[in-house]
Amino acid sequence: MKIILASKSGVRKKILDKYKIDSEVIISNVDEDEVKESLIAEGADPLIISKNLAEIKSIKVSSKNPDRLVLGADSVISLNNELINKPNTREEAFIILKKLNNSKHHLISSVCISKNGSMVWNYSETSELKMKNLTDNELSTYLEKIETRILLAYGVYQIEADGLELFEYIKGDKDSIMGLPVKQISKYIGQFNK
Repeated sequence: MKIILASKSGVRKKILDKYKIDSEVIISNVDEDEVKESLIAEGADPLIISKNLAEIKSIKVSSKNPDRLVLGADSVISLNNELINKPNTREEAFIILKKLNNSKHHLISSVCISKNGSMVWNYSETSELKMKNLTDNELSTYLEKIETRILLAYGVYQIEADGLELFEYIKGDKDSIMGLPVKQISKYIGQFNK
C-alpha cells in the first residue's frame, strides 16, 4: 500500500524508504507559523502544537486524496516547556544554539494518519537531549558547516549530520529525533498489508 507523506522533509521521505514504506510526497503548504502563533495565544504547550500541526497537514492533504492514507508529521523543540522555533536567519540560529547550550531540552515528534479528511491514528514521541557546554566560537564553527537553506528548513541541529557532535547525551529513538517515529507508523500501516 502506498501512503502519502504530507511533508517537504527529505529526511522523513528517506526514513520511510529505509523502512520500505512505499510513499509519495504531496506537500501540505500549511502556514506553520500562523498555526503556532494561534495555538500559543490559546496557551497550548509544545506537545499540543506538534500534534496539531501534524494533524492539520495530514487532514489538508487527505481531504483532496480520498481513500488514501496520508501521513502528516511535525517536530518541535521544547526548552522548559517553551517552544523553540526554526530560525529565520543565521543570527537567529546562533541565538537558539546559545539558548540550548549546556541545557537539557526535549524534542517532540508527532505524526498523524488521516483518511478521507479525518484523522484515523496519531502518535507522539518525546526524546531528551542535553547539549554540551560549547563556546561561542564552537557554536559559530558548527553553524558555518550547514548550508543556509538546510539550516532554515530543518532547524539548528541535524542529528543525521554534524549535529551529533553538539550533544552530551541523547535519550530517544534516532529516527524519531530526525522527524519520524517510524517503528510505530510501520506497526499501524502493517495491519493494512495483512
